[in-house]
Amino acid sequence: MKALSQNVPPAVGLTDEQFYQLCIANEEWRLELTAEGELIIMPPTGGESGIRNSDINLQLGFWNRETKLGKVFDSSTEFRLPNGAYRSFDASWVLLERWKVLSSEQRRRFPPLCPDFVIELRSETDSLAKLRSKMREYQANGTRLGWLIDPKTPLVEIYRTSIDVETLNFSVDKPPTLSGEDVLPRFILDLTPILNP
Repeated sequence: MKALSQNVPPAVGLTDEQFYQLCIANEEWRLELTAEGELIIMPPTGGESGIRNSDINLQLGFWNRETKLGKVFDSSTEFRLPNGAYRSFDASWVLLERWKVLSSEQRRRFPPLCPDFVIELRSETDSLAKLRSKMREYQANGTRLGWLIDPKTPLVEIYRTSIDVETLNFSVDKPPTLSGEDVLPRFILDLTPILNP
């Protein structure tokens, strides 16, 4: 099943409150809204994608529990980006100082910021071209480090601020580890359990 898209005409538009209420009223769906007003209904992931997402969040969560440098979010968290889009990421992380400046209402709903770090994991229904476009959007909205992981190819694309995308092609039998660099100090993601669920 592929993602469904519906255009929301500018004359209709959706306010922040209306989009929030639409998501609450349809909690069984994962909804996104692009900056251009396209409403995207995301299909549920399959078992292997669920295992992969879970492992990514587990590794990121353990690192963050030790460092206490920020907040980790799973794929059900929706963010309102500076360009007006509402996006959710397979995994994301926000520096603690940026999280603390948000009001309790902003934290409770859809945080109005772009995470410092994001991961998009290609599932069976994802278009690689669309994921690459989303990664460039995140980069333009303030993401400092992003990883697009495609278990099918297999490849990893690394998105950094003001630097060309780096592509790592590898063997599933010998996957690389990924470094959080200066954004996530001392964080190393082991791709082995993600590529072999």
